[in-house]
Amino acid sequence: MKVAKPLDNTKESHYDTAIFAGGCFWCMVEPFDTYPGIISVVSGYTGGHVKNPSYEEVCTGTTGHVEAVEITFDPKIISYKKLVDIYWQVTDPTDAMGQFQDRGSQYQPIIFYNSPKQKEIAEESKMQLEQSGKFDEPIVTKIEPASTFYPAEDYHQDFYKKDPLRYQIEEAGGRSQFIEKHWKK
Repeated sequence: MKVAKPLDNTKESHYDTAIFAGGCFWCMVEPFDTYPGIISVVSGYTGGHVKNPSYEEVCTGTTGHVEAVEITFDPKIISYKKLVDIYWQVTDPTDAMGQFQDRGSQYQPIIFYNSPKQKEIAEESKMQLEQSGKFDEPIVTKIEPASTFYPAEDYHQDFYKKDPLRYQIEEAGGRSQFIEKHWKK
């Protein structure tokens, strides 16, 4: 049985956490993992009503949880605002019921905030994105308070390193093409 990781990070008092849902958590690790100041990126589940959910339970879409990543970071090196900026650029903020080939409520895009300051930064960033005209469709990414984060099973952690070929197949499901079209031009 998994044990929920507490939201406050007592390892280093100056570290902070960010929680983002943006489709399959396998594809949400590498974009953050490569930046200086990132201490860890943990795949897991949050936002639902079932305690200690399993991958199989979350996949049913009935637990209320989404697949998400919890990022522990050093705000002296990388800001929460920078993490939100990265988040936008690896998700489709116009798709409320999934991300790319991953369909269902467990894959919806949500920014979970841990403090009033994080909420303010996320909301301001979303408003700027809405006003940018970058997308023809409305921005539907939710911004919600963080709740208990449950780390996923070990085989889901650092998946892009453990199974690079399968990870590349997952990435080929539309995410990389979307990023290229909307963010790389």
